[in-house]
Amino acid sequence: MQKEKRSRTPTAAYLARAGIIAALYVAVTFLLSAISFGPVQVRIAEGLTLLPVLFPEAIVGLFLGCLLANFFGPFGMADIVFGSLITLLAACITRRFRHNKLIAYLSPIILNAFLVSLYLYLLFAVPYWPTVLSIGLGQSIAVLGIGIPLLHFIEKHK
Repeated sequence: MQKEKRSRTPTAAYLARAGIIAALYVAVTFLLSAISFGPVQVRIAEGLTLLPVLFPEAIVGLFLGCLLANFFGPFGMADIVFGSLITLLAACITRRFRHNKLIAYLSPIILNAFLVSLYLYLLFAVPYWPTVLSIGLGQSIAVLGIGIPLLHFIEKHK
């Protein structure tokens, strides 16, 4: 008897969850836009970056949400492209290392702190190390202060 092949076509639930995550990311970023953009930021929507631990579709949702949010942000094409790709990379690492909490939880913090700071430094001449510290602190607040409790809440009620 042959095993059934799993379809690679996303299910409706997968697409719906990815869309909801993207919409939440955009909505939270815009509701708190005053603190969501710039070298000094606390993007509360980044609390969603741990969702790939539980849901692979969160990778797509986070990427699209960040892309859309940055599309309307003040930093133009650089933020749209690089910011979204950094979020995609962090989401993939979080998913890949979901069983290693240290790597999964720190990847969005570290990647955003160092890489977003790098393109802000190169394109807008902001000071690199203070920006690393500022973005790293903002990411830590969002990921550790919101993301981890959110993850535990979802795991408990899943």
